[in-house]
Amino acid sequence: MLRFILARLFSTIIVVFGVACLVFLLIHLVPGDPVDMMLGENAQMADRQALREALGLNQPVGIQLLNYFVHLLQGDLGTSLHSREPVVQILAERIPATVELAIASLLISCLIAFPLGIIAALNKGRAWDKTAMGVSMLGVSVPNFLLGPVLILVFSIYLGWLPVSGRDGLVSMILPAVTLGTALAAVLSRMIRSTLLEVLHEDFIRTARAKGDSYYQVVIRHALPNAMLPIITLLGLQLGVLLGGAVITETVFSWPGIGKLTIDSIMKRDYPVIQACVLLISLTYVVVNMLTDLVYAWIDPRIRLGQSS
Repeated sequence: MLRFILARLFSTIIVVFGVACLVFLLIHLVPGDPVDMMLGENAQMADRQALREALGLNQPVGIQLLNYFVHLLQGDLGTSLHSREPVVQILAERIPATVELAIASLLISCLIAFPLGIIAALNKGRAWDKTAMGVSMLGVSVPNFLLGPVLILVFSIYLGWLPVSGRDGLVSMILPAVTLGTALAAVLSRMIRSTLLEVLHEDFIRTARAKGDSYYQVVIRHALPNAMLPIITLLGLQLGVLLGGAVITETVFSWPGIGKLTIDSIMKRDYPVIQACVLLISLTYVVVNMLTDLVYAWIDPRIRLGQSS
């Protein structure tokens, strides 16, 4: 198990290092100059040069990359080019909003997906199965950038029940959480259905039924726990995406999380904040996936034994 953990840690470090290098190089290739964004295109050349030197943007890209990693190893993510605030402080202000939205979206998706998936599996080929899978297909087909505005039009503008945007209590979280949760629930419910159908034909299910347990008891106590491995994997993948910041949904609802901060920083060409946001998103994603692999290996010993051999 220790070798399994060390192997996952090593691969995580390599991935994060590669992402940091790639993002640093790509954002310097994006058209647009942060100095022009800050001073305007009509600024004097001397003022532009002075600001460029003050920000360290006059140095070669290789030197900037080296300085970035030196500061990164010291825990310094830099300073925003626009607000002049430490990037760590900016991220600390945005992370709670993203975590709240991710947890709420995950809860909503589970509340929708598990009943849909179980009902579809228990009624394979019947009307309930077709209805449940039709609902899940609809959730997969409708993108967030369409579903979000539709929910705003219906529940905020026409009915006036919920706020349009912002983060002001639990009520303002409902629409963005539903937007994210329904998309995840659509995928999750289909996974639950397929894994349950595989498990329901196993010998231990017939044994449990022979002992006198009702069909629904067998499903909840025996079939569902044994079908959880691929479901846990999918939940881990989706949780990494949610914690990293759902860029489109946060932008549509003006939710002050990491996703919206990333878009705003790209528009402003705020290099340190962009690098920190993408680094945080990638780190969150790979760490959650690593933890998912560890849980997977803990539940199924065959995985860690295969890894160690």
